[in-house]
Amino acid sequence: MRVKVCGMTDMNQVRQLNDWGIHFCGFIFYPKSPRYVLNTNTTDNIKKVKGNINKVGVFVNEKEDTVLKMVDDCGLYLVQLHGDESPRTCENLSNYATTVKAFRMSEQDNVLWKIKDYQDVVDMFLFDTEGVGYGGTGKKFNWSMLKGLSIRKPFFLSGGIQPEDVHQLAEFMQDPVAKDLFAVDINSRFEIAPGIKNLALVQEFVNEVTNI
Repeated sequence: MRVKVCGMTDMNQVRQLNDWGIHFCGFIFYPKSPRYVLNTNTTDNIKKVKGNINKVGVFVNEKEDTVLKMVDDCGLYLVQLHGDESPRTCENLSNYATTVKAFRMSEQDNVLWKIKDYQDVVDMFLFDTEGVGYGGTGKKFNWSMLKGLSIRKPFFLSGGIQPEDVHQLAEFMQDPVAKDLFAVDINSRFEIAPGIKNLALVQEFVNEVTNI
């Protein structure tokens, strides 16, 4: 099971995650977020982080040129679009960088209808919880919305995942939809403060989910 730790602001913590073999770390490039990475770091700081960990840039309704500049300036591996980006915008960006389209889901949403226009224009999906603001709300995503579906594209599972969810993840992995599950995305439920992770909790969670 791959893990993405999102909302990182401390580069020393990112280096620790790399040493543990974490697959992905997420940097939020949304100025209204309490985890806005450029509040405390420069693009050069981020680019200097090396290793096997893949750096993901999270953007919300950002201009295409700005996204592409951040990819180059920070050495990003993935672009995660977490706003209301159009299929055309997603396609333009995916021609330059591996692109993940995030969907903020409510209980009333039809998952397959929501993703259909993006099926052929991005590389991966991410499913999160609808809430006030974007990202890191800690609000639980109802995973049962995905059960029995054929997503037909690798996806990240996000939305309030917490340390106690390992058993639920193991159950989810038994559903046919999990054949497309690419990684789990953790954030606010593993924090001491916005952008600062409780690394002991992260390490314990990773050790448990890798055995699923």
